[in-house]
Amino acid sequence: MNSRERVRTVFAGGIPDRIPIDYDANPGIDAKLKAHFGLAPGDAEGLRKRLGVDFRAIGAPYAGPRLHAEQSDRIVDPQYGWHLREVNHASGKYWDYCDFPLMHADEEEVAAWPLPSADDFDYSQLEQDCDTFQDYALYHGNPGLACIMNTAGFLRGMEQTFLDLALDDPAGLLLIDRILALHLEVTRRVLARIGHRIDFLWLGEDLGSQRGPLISQDLFLRNILPRHVPFFELAREYGLPVMMHTCGSSSWAYEDYIALGLKAADTLQPEAAGMDPVTLKKQFGGRLVLHGCISTAGPVAFGTVDETVADVREKLTVLMPGGGYCFSPTHALQDNSPLENVLALYETAHKHGVYGQSTAG
Repeated sequence: MNSRERVRTVFAGGIPDRIPIDYDANPGIDAKLKAHFGLAPGDAEGLRKRLGVDFRAIGAPYAGPRLHAEQSDRIVDPQYGWHLREVNHASGKYWDYCDFPLMHADEEEVAAWPLPSADDFDYSQLEQDCDTFQDYALYHGNPGLACIMNTAGFLRGMEQTFLDLALDDPAGLLLIDRILALHLEVTRRVLARIGHRIDFLWLGEDLGSQRGPLISQDLFLRNILPRHVPFFELAREYGLPVMMHTCGSSSWAYEDYIALGLKAADTLQPEAAGMDPVTLKKQFGGRLVLHGCISTAGPVAFGTVDETVADVREKLTVLMPGGGYCFSPTHALQDNSPLENVLALYETAHKHGVYGQSTAG
């Protein structure tokens, strides 16, 4: 099978030749992997080929003007205007959201906040990208597409965003709806061109902490789920499965998304409550494709090579039987993951993720 056939087989409920494999990583470990394979720093495609990744994203990049002014000590997103500051740590650095420029904004200020138009995105290369990657599983979207709480939180702060949702704050809900309207229209234009050529739509909404839900079921049904319905309806127009990224303890929401047509669940942090692979396989095997479950906070970050291999093989033993599993880190691999562990992660997936052999062999 090629990559596209492999992933399509899994999404259709069949057994592929091997598990489909995906990849995501922070810049530091990504750079180490490229250097290890002798690749140029910008050769993302070369790295995916070396790791045997079966998935490729197809999207329309932003091509409009900078809507928000740069600052000397911050990264300011040119489209949305959120701020990030550099945070150093023992194994590298990351960029964290800060300042929250709309935290105290009223409805009028939110309405005036510059956001892109769907006209500001470049759709001209979509067909060519589909041709280039025609042998791979193609998707549009990412964990941020249609995401409500995180995206609003980048501008309002998470505390204010939770208050907005709980109290139906007009300013906060207006910000959410303005961003979702943009996401939906861009997605609509992308699918109008290539909806018949891609394999699934990827949406996201972080719904859990490590211990339980971030919000109540009532709040979810009132202010989250209804805002995702148009994205599922759009996917249905093109016969596309939907995969949903949900961090933390979030399986409590899967039944409601399955009722909308959810086909695959992503992230699956095994250390979070209710997200261990045995539970997920028992509750959702045969109904959802499970994409993830390889913890970026587990042995790949803090263990040895042998412990990393054992962890992967344990997950495969649980998740492979009957099909329905795609191998992936639970989120971006972190910079504190030793290079040798990450290499072992992917080598083990390729070696023991083949159907017709025992993962213990």
